[in-house]
Amino acid sequence: MKKYSLALHGGAGTILKNQMNPDLEEQYKKALNEALKCGLDILDKGGSALHAVEEVVVTLEDCPLFNAGKGSVFTHEGHHEMDAAIMCGTDLNAGAVCLVRRIKNPVRLAKLVMDSSPHVLLAGPGAEAFARSHGMEWIDEKYFFTEQRFNQLQNALEENKISLDHDHSSERKFGTVGAVAFDTQGQLAAATSTGGMTNKRWGRIGDSPIPGAGTYANNESCAVSCTGTGELFMRSVAAFQVHALMKYAGLNLFEACYKVVHEILPSIEGDGGLIAIDNKGEICLDFNTEGMYRAFGNSDGTIGIEIYQR
Repeated sequence: MKKYSLALHGGAGTILKNQMNPDLEEQYKKALNEALKCGLDILDKGGSALHAVEEVVVTLEDCPLFNAGKGSVFTHEGHHEMDAAIMCGTDLNAGAVCLVRRIKNPVRLAKLVMDSSPHVLLAGPGAEAFARSHGMEWIDEKYFFTEQRFNQLQNALEENKISLDHDHSSERKFGTVGAVAFDTQGQLAAATSTGGMTNKRWGRIGDSPIPGAGTYANNESCAVSCTGTGELFMRSVAAFQVHALMKYAGLNLFEACYKVVHEILPSIEGDGGLIAIDNKGEICLDFNTEGMYRAFGNSDGTIGIEIYQR
């Protein structure tokens, strides 16, 4: 049997076991397991890495626990502005969208941009017009309302601050979701999706829909999906840095990820983490925060679902 591997994340940040409700922890683990099983089933049947990461991210977007799709946070004006990207390591083809409000699964629209347009990144009303022109489902904004996210907005408004998926001022959580995969044909792919920052204004866009910043895949090296302080991941071109360190500096996957997560990002006060798979199917899940919702599996039958720092 040919080798395949898959990893996914549901965000990083201040995630402490002694502060986690046991029932909520079980909900997170169940959601991560469902997404993992979805992707592994595709890869086990010989499906492509690109298809696997898309479907994994769709599963996570449909879960209100994560800051993407259904669980997206509110903007300052009380709307939702979602971003997503997907990238194929075979030919470096990529598609991305940002600031979309009424698309149930932004990652599907990102894939549509990749497959059916000459562009890489479409934004806001233009992206939604493109979606409608291709018959994509149009969702009422009420679909994205969750009480937890609404309460987070009220807290952020009271504190007059922009927050990364926070419950209260002492917590920092980055609820972006993502997946990376290595398929039986030796191909790599990555996808990332997010609702952005609670109380964000002025059409703010983070690293998730930017190829090379929050999402990257290249069969020469690795596939990467990031989660964290988007501005810092953009400034450091974090996802591409992993590839560059492998290709040009000769580092292996684990060395490259460590350098990005624990040296380059902290040097500019960047918090968060990333998941990555190299072109041999090796998996790395690294972060510089107290926790990261994550799961991984491969063709050897290895399965892992983790939340906290080891």
